[in-house]
Amino acid sequence: MTTIYLVRHAEAEGNLYRLVHGWYNSLITENGYRQIAALEERFRDIPVDAVYSSDLFRTRTTARAVYRAKNLPLRTCPGLRELNLGDWEDRTFGSVRIAEPHQLDLFNRTDPAWEVEHGETFFQLGDRLYDTVRRLAERHPNQTVAMFSHGMAIRQFLGKVKNIPPEEWHTMPHGDNTAVSCLTFDGEKFEIQYEMDNSHLPEDISTLARQAWWRKDKKAAADVNLWSDIPFIHHCWDRELYLKLRREVCPGVEDSILLAEAEDLWDRSMWNLHIFHAGERPMGVILYDVRYKTKKAGYIKFLSILPEDRGRGLGVQLIGQAVSMYRNSGRDRLRLHCPRDNERARRFFQKYGFVKLREEAEGDFMEKYIGYEGW
Repeated sequence: MTTIYLVRHAEAEGNLYRLVHGWYNSLITENGYRQIAALEERFRDIPVDAVYSSDLFRTRTTARAVYRAKNLPLRTCPGLRELNLGDWEDRTFGSVRIAEPHQLDLFNRTDPAWEVEHGETFFQLGDRLYDTVRRLAERHPNQTVAMFSHGMAIRQFLGKVKNIPPEEWHTMPHGDNTAVSCLTFDGEKFEIQYEMDNSHLPEDISTLARQAWWRKDKKAAADVNLWSDIPFIHHCWDRELYLKLRREVCPGVEDSILLAEAEDLWDRSMWNLHIFHAGERPMGVILYDVRYKTKKAGYIKFLSILPEDRGRGLGVQLIGQAVSMYRNSGRDRLRLHCPRDNERARRFFQKYGFVKLREEAEGDFMEKYIGYEGW
C-alpha cells in the first residue's frame, strides 16, 4: 500500500494580489514562508520516501518543507501543474470580471461549460492530475510519497477519485494554502484518508481566513477585486481623483504642475499612469516612471488609494500590478520613495516586502525584490 500526501503550495502572489495564476510562475509571499515553516513542523515526525512537485516556483519552494528537512531529492513533474488558464494568465480577477463576467461566473462555480482561449478545461485538468498522481504512486509501492501541486488541480483530482459528476463539481470544498490531503493507493484504486486539512496553520497565517470568495454561508463581505485602466488610451481620465491623491503628498504644488507631470510621463509611455477601479468606481492611482535609469529595477513614482478605502487590504493589489508589469519587462526589483513623515505608508510598504535602502531628499528610498532568487 502506497501512502500519498498531496499538498497545495503556500500562499503565492496570485493569492495575495488577486491575479489569475495557473501556469504563470509566481513567487511565494512573506506569509507563505510562514505557512511553509508550519508545514515543515507538521511533517517533522512523518516518514517520507520521495518528494515530487510541479515544476513551478511556488510548489518547488513549498516542497522544501519536506525534502530539505528530510534530506531527500526533489523531483519535478509538469503533470502536477495548476490549470492552464490561457489568455487569463496574469490578469486581475477584477479585469476578467469586467471583460468576461459570464465566463468568470462559470469558472467560480467550476461549471464544466467554462472555457478560456489557449487554456485547459476542468475535464482535462482532472484527467491530467489523476494520470500523473497514479503514475508517480506506481513508482513507489509500499512507500510514502509527498506530492506538491495546486488548489484547483488537487480539487479536480479529488473530485475524480470520489467520482463526483461534473454538475456537482461546485459542491467540492476549497483547500487552504499548504492544506494536506492524504490518500492510499493499492495499485488499483485510491482511498482518501482525509482531504484539504489545514490544522497546522494558525488562523492569523491562513489565506482562506482572510478571504471570502470560497465561502458558501455568505457570512463575510465579498472580496473586492480591482482592475486598472490606462486612462490616456481613451483621452478621458479622472483628473480630480488623481489630483486629490497627489495633493496629499505634494501639498502646496499647483494642480497644473501635477497634471503636467502626469502628461509628460504619458508622452514618454502610455503605461506610466493607471487608474484602479472597484467595479465602476475609480479608487486608486499608480504613476510609474518607466524611464528609470537602472535597467533591472522598476520605479513607482506614486501609489495611493482613496482614504475611505484604506485599511481594507486593497492597496496590495496595486503593488501586484506593478510587480506584474515590471517583471514582464525583465526587471527583478521595485523601487520607490516613501515620504519620511508618512508612517502609515512606511508600514504598508514594509508589510509587503519593501526595505529601506537609504534616505534621500524625496524620502526613504525603498526596494522590493521580485526576481526568482535561487531558481
